[in-house]
Amino acid sequence: MSGTTTAAALRRRAAGAGANRWVVLVVLCASLLLVALDATVLHVAVPAVTEDLKPGAIELLWIVDIYPLVCASLLILFGTLGDRVGRRRILLLGYALFGVASAMAALADTAQVLIVARALLGVGGAMIMPATLSILRQVFPDRRERALAIGIWSAVAAVGAAVGPLLGGFLLEHFWWGSVFLVNIPLMLVSLPIGRLFLPESKGDGRGPWDVVGALTAAAGLFCLVLGVKRLGSGELGPFTVVPVVVGAALIVLFVRRQRRRAHPLVDLRMFARPAFSTSVGCIVLAMLALVGLELIAAQYLQLVLGLSPLETGLRLLPLTVAAMAAGLAGARLLRRFGPRRMVSCGFLLTAVAVVLLTAMGGEDNPPLMLFGFVLLGFGLETTLFGAYESMLSEAPPEQAGGAAAIGETSYQLGAGIGIALLGSVMNAAYAPGLSSVPGVPASAAASAGHSLGEAYEVSERLGGPAGVALRRTAQDCFVFGLHVTLLVSAGLLLLGAVMALRLPRVMQCGEVGAGAVEVPAPREVADSRVSA
Repeated sequence: MSGTTTAAALRRRAAGAGANRWVVLVVLCASLLLVALDATVLHVAVPAVTEDLKPGAIELLWIVDIYPLVCASLLILFGTLGDRVGRRRILLLGYALFGVASAMAALADTAQVLIVARALLGVGGAMIMPATLSILRQVFPDRRERALAIGIWSAVAAVGAAVGPLLGGFLLEHFWWGSVFLVNIPLMLVSLPIGRLFLPESKGDGRGPWDVVGALTAAAGLFCLVLGVKRLGSGELGPFTVVPVVVGAALIVLFVRRQRRRAHPLVDLRMFARPAFSTSVGCIVLAMLALVGLELIAAQYLQLVLGLSPLETGLRLLPLTVAAMAAGLAGARLLRRFGPRRMVSCGFLLTAVAVVLLTAMGGEDNPPLMLFGFVLLGFGLETTLFGAYESMLSEAPPEQAGGAAAIGETSYQLGAGIGIALLGSVMNAAYAPGLSSVPGVPASAAASAGHSLGEAYEVSERLGGPAGVALRRTAQDCFVFGLHVTLLVSAGLLLLGAVMALRLPRVMQCGEVGAGAVEVPAPREVADSRVSA
């Protein structure tokens, strides 16, 4: 047996439980697929839910938003709790809750019941997501294998996000809207016994009491902050937007100060002193900030400017997902060859090139351009996120794996929310002014048309005649102009990310001391893995 093989075997033995790590990976990926599906599968069912349950405008908003709000706010709470009481235990409890909440959502007969069920799904998702990454960190102590596992894990996430709307559309054509939730139950019934049988239990070092007050402060702060950012992204600037943002920011500051004072903090903020960890978190935020809002705007462009159906829009965006899957599967090899610094920087640059290329989109359909641009976009984005996640997770101590995973997932959610708010504001600022002086259109109608392209179409239909035609054509031109401005702003953010990524390590540290050297496990790494087990 070679030295490298012996070292890898020692590290796997140190991970504990004697579990087949690849079977564990399959179970963890099934968990992630479930959570990713549930984040998007409801989108196509909203009209059917509205027709059946007759929710008010506020209730409908909560039906859609309560799941990501609750999930994002509880990631740190359950991630750190898993480090204390056992990551597998939290994951299995999340499975059970997810199954029960799915049945409750499927059978809901009022909007209020559906909101509560979606909130419980968010709690279950917050239990599952950080546990999958932290268990993966423990089961794959060898960084080469862990990089491959993270690549597969991230590819599954891309599949779930893309398949959700397609699966929801298929189910709605054959069954009632509750069927989009019932698909979760068979997966949970299989995952619970298999997870109990194959997943190894692991904990942190368990020093000191779990900081309940700190965990609740972080949860409340993140809930308020994400809520405020989402409302800001919807164009709401009143007190119900400003107050949650201010309160959330204040609570997060209090949480940070509390953790710094404690001898045994809930989250070891010293991790942020490590350039690789803090830079990775920043790259995750910036990548999502630059692109999530852009994806929503692109969907509007495809449907409202080009006139494509929802199914055609999904198919046009499918190459982005396929490219992201390919990048996830190739990520481990790319990381070994190029190292974190070059991989993440090049991922940002490739994505920026794709975004600039897409500025050639106009009022006419151009499928080859969009195909090429979306493929570059998906590959570049996934390359960036893969390299950042892998570096962040590898930099975190094994005993802090749950907290580190929760920080990564929270950064992802915050980046997405801020991106929708920021790029949505840029889009509105570029779109609205051009509609203020359309010949024959009253000022009140122009102001209404300036809210969105969809509203501009409604106003143009009410006006009719030459004024309505002129308003519709002007609104389309202004939307395309706003899209171009938004793309350029997004490209600037991506270039900033490429510069930020230069703080990452140049090479992937796997224990080699030179070309052709025999890999020897670091004693501390093996010891830490035994503690985790």
